[in-house]
Amino acid sequence: MASNNFAFNVLKTDKNARQGLIRTHRGTIQTPAFMPVGTQATVKACTIDDIKKTGSEIILGNTYHLMIRPGVDRIQSVGGLHEFMNCDLPILTDSGGFQVMSLSKLNKIDPEKGAIFNSHIDGKKFYLSPEESIRIQLILNSDIVMVMDECPKKTDNYELIKKSMSLSMQWAKRSKLAFGSNSKKALFGIIQGGLFKDLRLESLKELLAIDFDGYAIGGLAVGESQKEMFTVLDNLKDELPIDKPHYLMGVGTPSDILGAVKRGIDMFDCVMPTRSGRTGLAFTWDGRINIKNNKYKNDNTPLDKNCKKFNLNKYSKNYLNHLFNTNEILGSMLLTLNNINFYQELMTEIRKNIESGTFHDFHDKYINKL
Repeated sequence: MASNNFAFNVLKTDKNARQGLIRTHRGTIQTPAFMPVGTQATVKACTIDDIKKTGSEIILGNTYHLMIRPGVDRIQSVGGLHEFMNCDLPILTDSGGFQVMSLSKLNKIDPEKGAIFNSHIDGKKFYLSPEESIRIQLILNSDIVMVMDECPKKTDNYELIKKSMSLSMQWAKRSKLAFGSNSKKALFGIIQGGLFKDLRLESLKELLAIDFDGYAIGGLAVGESQKEMFTVLDNLKDELPIDKPHYLMGVGTPSDILGAVKRGIDMFDCVMPTRSGRTGLAFTWDGRINIKNNKYKNDNTPLDKNCKKFNLNKYSKNYLNHLFNTNEILGSMLLTLNNINFYQELMTEIRKNIESGTFHDFHDKYINKL
């Protein structure tokens, strides 16, 4: 399946690492790409204009949260998610399956009806089937739509993961039927199977038979070690189609990203830079900084002397420490912007090094530092 307005090309490779370009009707996305997470129609503590200035070329929205608040009808009434949040960047929306697992204390999976769950906000009952998830995402008018899947918690129970994976493959077929023919949008399948190689490969085989515009690896970032995650990627890297984007969902730290790019991943999203920014953890080229630490009280050096955007380096660690220790909103805003900017600088350097054939040296230099 190929959407008329969606295309992906690999421009350069360095072993399994790939530099490429995704084309959508809203604009192009250089890969490897990191998508800031706009869970509730906002990237927390940042304006869209600032997000764009960091070099971000796509953001992620969350189907589960948006269906609960503000509700699909409210977003539809203004023309879709882009208009609602004043964002002209491409938007990818996830299906809501992960949040059903992670947020709902009361939920039930019905193979036919989908996920039946109670809102974590007010307890209201919702039904999220593959068809309903696709319907919502199409109303949101997202540019990349994800199939509905079941995302089980981390477990060594092979039969449970096999059953869950099989259900996700059934839902993937239903999702594609519900998606229909949408020339301006792309539909991605999601590979499940936990930490089991045979189940992951079986899942991928079934998704390839259905045929999607891109392929995501789901069911990770649920408590497994980095080594376990990399093993899953190692088992898949030579089997994923070379002409489609590879998306690792919900990952991760800078070192996670470096290791995943080494294994052929093109797209990432994670709340790490924004959540860390709101809690006082900064990412820099010299490593992580917990700005709330007392040792920064009299440190008048900039957070990251290498940062050239937004004049962020005019704020001293001393001042930022003060902002966080007095719970001033500006502290969260500045560190969040720093972190998203750092992540985009990281992606830029990754792409440059793949293009020049030096990615593996770059990987080895920073994998244990960031």
